[in-house]
Amino acid sequence: MASKADWPKVNISIDKDGRKFFTQHEWETMEALVARIYPADHQPGAREAGVTTFIDHYLSGIDYIYATADGSGFMEISGKHADSWRSRVSNMQRTYRAGLRQLDALAKENFDKDFKDLGERVQDGILEVLSGEPKPESVSLQQTSPMSSALQGVSDQGMPFFDAVSLHTRQGMFCDPVYGGNRDRIGWDVIGFPGPKSLKDTRDCTYSVKEYFVQEYDWEELIPHLKQVKQNGG
Repeated sequence: MASKADWPKVNISIDKDGRKFFTQHEWETMEALVARIYPADHQPGAREAGVTTFIDHYLSGIDYIYATADGSGFMEISGKHADSWRSRVSNMQRTYRAGLRQLDALAKENFDKDFKDLGERVQDGILEVLSGEPKPESVSLQQTSPMSSALQGVSDQGMPFFDAVSLHTRQGMFCDPVYGGNRDRIGWDVIGFPGPKSLKDTRDCTYSVKEYFVQEYDWEELIPHLKQVKQNGG
């Protein structure tokens, strides 16, 4: 089986101004939704970072799954890999469509408006009902969230709507910009991550994180086992 490095390249790129999957109403609902999951304050949030574009392209099929190593396009998925991804994306498409309908149903049932037309505080209340959880407390970059252990997953398989859109919002906020999110490196700027100018810079080592590593260290302090071996005359 050929490795991903051998997959053919497709010369396509993210259409920042176009929709691939969502209807216009779904797009506007998503913009309101991601803006409440990762809201803007004194810094930009998910709406400004193009998270809806990231999710829209991801849900559109299998064309925007793997960017090429140099970031100049996307890789063509075929065979069993393609079958697996089509099934996964198809399931997530259904999850999103059903979830967005439920979101509007809750909004209309309680306020006789679509979700996107409600005020932010009311939207937050709807999301509490949808998720079954209270609105999270604010977390600064200097703090460790009590939810941190639950937020580290990268796979959306089998996730219900709210969990999936929360995961995709985080991914779209901090992904490499080649995937449509993190527009203008907004997400990286928010957390102070310099990041590469392009994926190409990570391949040819133009971009490096070497300067962020401690250069002088004692292996015996880093690995206590080695210190014990030395003391024992090993």
